[in-house]
Amino acid sequence: MVTLLIFIMNIFVAKLNYRTSVESLNDLFSNYGTVNSCKIIMDRDTGRSKGYGFVEMDDADGSVAIEELNDYEFEGQTIVVKESKPKNDGYKKPFRSNNDRGYNNRY
Repeated sequence: MVTLLIFIMNIFVAKLNYRTSVESLNDLFSNYGTVNSCKIIMDRDTGRSKGYGFVEMDDADGSVAIEELNDYEFEGQTIVVKESKPKNDGYKKPFRSNNDRGYNNRY
């Protein structure tokens, strides 16, 4: 029995036209392989697009899509396409209160 491992790549897409729909972004990337998921990030207060989104594809197809679509003109905008990396690799900056800096420590 042969086991096939498929790795999923998360792709960051920036500088999208604010009118770009999930369907049109999905259609663009589906030219390079199967799109597992596609989303455009929306502002929670206004409900409008923030101009960027994420696409998930198989690793091999995603690499080709990144190479072909970075700096590609799409719906009147030159988009930026690159592999999405974790924001901070799990590191959180320690919280420091004003007292930690020596303020108001007169006893």
